[in-house]
Amino acid sequence: MTTEHYEQQYLDLMRRIWTQGDERVDRTGIGTRAIFGATLRFDLAGGAMPLITTKRVYWKTATRELLWFLSGETNIRPLVLQGVKIWNEWPHARYVKETDDDIALDAFVRRIADDAEFAARWGDLGPVYGKQWVDWPTYRYRQDGLYEQGPGINQVADVVESLRTDPGSRRHIIEGWNVAELDRMALPPCHKTYQFQVADGRLNGLLYQRSCDVALGLPFNLWSAALLVQMLAQQTGLEAGELVWMGGDTHLYLNHADLIAEQLAREPAGRPTLEITRRPPSVFDYAIEDFTVHGYTPHGPLKAPVAV
Repeated sequence: MTTEHYEQQYLDLMRRIWTQGDERVDRTGIGTRAIFGATLRFDLAGGAMPLITTKRVYWKTATRELLWFLSGETNIRPLVLQGVKIWNEWPHARYVKETDDDIALDAFVRRIADDAEFAARWGDLGPVYGKQWVDWPTYRYRQDGLYEQGPGINQVADVVESLRTDPGSRRHIIEGWNVAELDRMALPPCHKTYQFQVADGRLNGLLYQRSCDVALGLPFNLWSAALLVQMLAQQTGLEAGELVWMGGDTHLYLNHADLIAEQLAREPAGRPTLEITRRPPSVFDYAIEDFTVHGYTPHGPLKAPVAV
């Protein structure tokens, strides 16, 4: 008896959306097919990772993004200097809109890399994921009747501490959806809520996404969420358990038809595993060199435009 490949549920979700999803015009004007409410589950025991094999997923890029989140950084320049391109379109679009300078994306990104002052002005995304994760703003009431900003809340550090000291808690949560600051963000958080649970010495993680681009975004989201579980498990002396992924508006863009057809024609193969080669002092001290993937032999990459 053979066990179904872990990736098959991802492909089944893609096929279901493409053949049965509700078609409508979306915020980007491109159009999507979507379903509402989806769930995927992956066993992370023994370093197993939900790394998509029917196309090459650049897991080092996704890892660098996660480490950038954990740093609390909200400017794209550290990513640009590492060759990570996934956030470039949003500040570029803002720059063009606000300045009427129709600079090409590549030229804009080069200027971000070369000019720290320009990057400080135009490379910031607002209080996106990293800011909310490690420096959620607080406010306190002063005696003169005014409010002032208080010390930020490091949700990630608090979760590590609560996993160690109160593993049975139902409050191991990292939240990105700060309603008061949504209008200042380049993009409101899609992967918005992470919750963790300890059971029988295993750390389980759940990610809820309010909005999910299944073709381009979800392979990165699955890797990053599983990686965060593996990192937190190492930091708290637990074994990695299960990753549960839940999607709200779960969609495919209409201009991704070629990618979808090609990917659905491919067969998943292999079961890659993650090795974390050292245990740093804290969850904030990992570096890209600390992660090695074994047994990943995917099909070739599939490219499609990002909707901004």
